[in-house]
Amino acid sequence: MSERESFILTRDVNIVTIPDGASSTLNKGEEVTIHQSLGNNYTVVTQQGHMVRIDGVDADALGKEYHELDTLVSEITVEAVEKNCWEVMKTVYDPEIPVNIVDLGLVYYCNVKQLDDDSCAVHIMMTLTAPGCGMGPVIQGDVEKCIRALPGVSSVDVEVVFDPPWAREMMSEVAQLQLGLY
Repeated sequence: MSERESFILTRDVNIVTIPDGASSTLNKGEEVTIHQSLGNNYTVVTQQGHMVRIDGVDADALGKEYHELDTLVSEITVEAVEKNCWEVMKTVYDPEIPVNIVDLGLVYYCNVKQLDDDSCAVHIMMTLTAPGCGMGPVIQGDVEKCIRALPGVSSVDVEVVFDPPWAREMMSEVAQLQLGLY
């Protein structure tokens, strides 16, 4: 979303401040302007000029509807679960960058293992654009949350690594074009 819409919060909402990742609350009646609405979260700017993230489950406070993420494959095979993992990770965004984490080149590895009980264990290796990124645990949690919600997934391990370090060249061509870097 590129247009800027302003809203008055209809109730108190939990937020995460950007870029430090600290949790806080915005109160009912505060005005916010949507900076970015990608994935299932909202990056907004407060009247004081602070950039914060509002989780999609609180979309109603902005007068918006919460959108459930749908998977593309309904079967529960290792291949189908892996495909679904990659698709839902494309709905996770750094709240400051309008490109999903897969196209940003932040996801290095996705391994799905069939367990004895016909469910799957998923192991993700990913990185961040900078080692000190305060939003790192938030993004990591978003990845875990969206994969854990997939059918057939019983366990998720999202490991953040810094070797190899992320570099702009890891972005897809589409991401580089979107950001005007190509």
